[in-house]
Amino acid sequence: TQIRLLTLNCWGLIYISALRTPRLAEIGRQLALLDPPPDIVCLQECWAQADYRAIREATAAVLPHGKFYHSGAFGGGLALLSRWPIEASSMFRYPLNGRPTAFWRGDWYVGKGVACASVRFGPGDKDVIEVFNTHTHAPYERPPNDTYLCHRTAQAWEIAKLLRAASLTGRLVVALGDFNMTPRSLPHRIITARSPLRDTWRVLHPDSSLGTADDPAEKARGLPVPTARFNLEVNGSTSDGVYNTWRWAKPARERLRTEPCPVDPDSPDPRGKRLDYVFASTGPLPPDARNNKPGAPPRGWVVHSASVEMTQRHPELNVSLSDHFAAMATLKFHEISPSSPNPILDAQLLPPPPEGKEDPESASLSLSDYDEILAMTREYMAREVRQRYWRGVHFFASVLVWLGCLVAVWFSPRNFVAFILMLVASLGL
Repeated sequence: TQIRLLTLNCWGLIYISALRTPRLAEIGRQLALLDPPPDIVCLQECWAQADYRAIREATAAVLPHGKFYHSGAFGGGLALLSRWPIEASSMFRYPLNGRPTAFWRGDWYVGKGVACASVRFGPGDKDVIEVFNTHTHAPYERPPNDTYLCHRTAQAWEIAKLLRAASLTGRLVVALGDFNMTPRSLPHRIITARSPLRDTWRVLHPDSSLGTADDPAEKARGLPVPTARFNLEVNGSTSDGVYNTWRWAKPARERLRTEPCPVDPDSPDPRGKRLDYVFASTGPLPPDARNNKPGAPPRGWVVHSASVEMTQRHPELNVSLSDHFAAMATLKFHEISPSSPNPILDAQLLPPPPEGKEDPESASLSLSDYDEILAMTREYMAREVRQRYWRGVHFFASVLVWLGCLVAVWFSPRNFVAFILMLVASLGL
């Protein structure tokens, strides 16, 4: 009757992430020590097989089933751990995911996508959870300079289609991961509007923040800068908060080698934001689902609790376990009972509001939203046309320079001049 879901970006980039091996090993140990333990764990940025095996060994007693997903040249970094058997799994790659020319970013080469799994938690026909684990394209820059917003918007559209199709089975559908988006942003609205899933954190915290303290949407609310404690407990911030040592300046991180450097819970936390999400298809079930008879009180899956986890530091290294904290949500199968009302849970099973009074958290996309998507697409296509033109100019100019240098080498009077000509010819590469 209860299902605990957890998602964590492990920051396990090979050769890039600092202290990767001991951190991910400790992540496995801490997952096993969580009380109560999670039933399903979705990991992102877990690229090394050795790290995945270390986590699997540490969690084998509580999460005996697992799946490491392969995608792209270097893998998508997605993994799934489960208390229950995994009946089926697949990997869906995003059609639009970065640019091959931006090789220093790496997103195109890792083949980011959606790791899908069917997890059976009971004997019934509907006792299967459709799990979707994803890590969307990173922003790298803030709007309006974020040229990858179009990619994340397209990825949100693709995963919303997967979620909507899975929900037609009548099973519980959940989507977890690092979505690299802020609450109520366009990608977030696409997922909640074009699929029947709800943001579990905002179900319980509808007034939580919409981004960092200087985000335009958050500034418009006119609220004071949140504290570190408030960001964890109310806003659900999983990234860039002052509690995370990997977001500190280098001199402050150096001090961690000799002293613990505790963080004052009341210190301002202007940069903390929520990038990691647990979406779930909560709400009343139809009469034929899970023995829900006509005329019986509404029953179905509801959000029982939501929290930020894995905030502790490594016991020896004194650093945060990752550059993200984990997001956790507990779903409960609940039935409205007049004799023992529970307003918070009962409200999630009440009938939808009448026409014209849609829940803003799951309202359909407006015409202005579609206009925004079309404008973004046109702007991005125009950018790519310009990029294609200048890359063509670069290519043909490089060919001319290369041919000129090859001819000039034959008439070079000195070896060092020939070397310079060949060096110039190679610059076009």
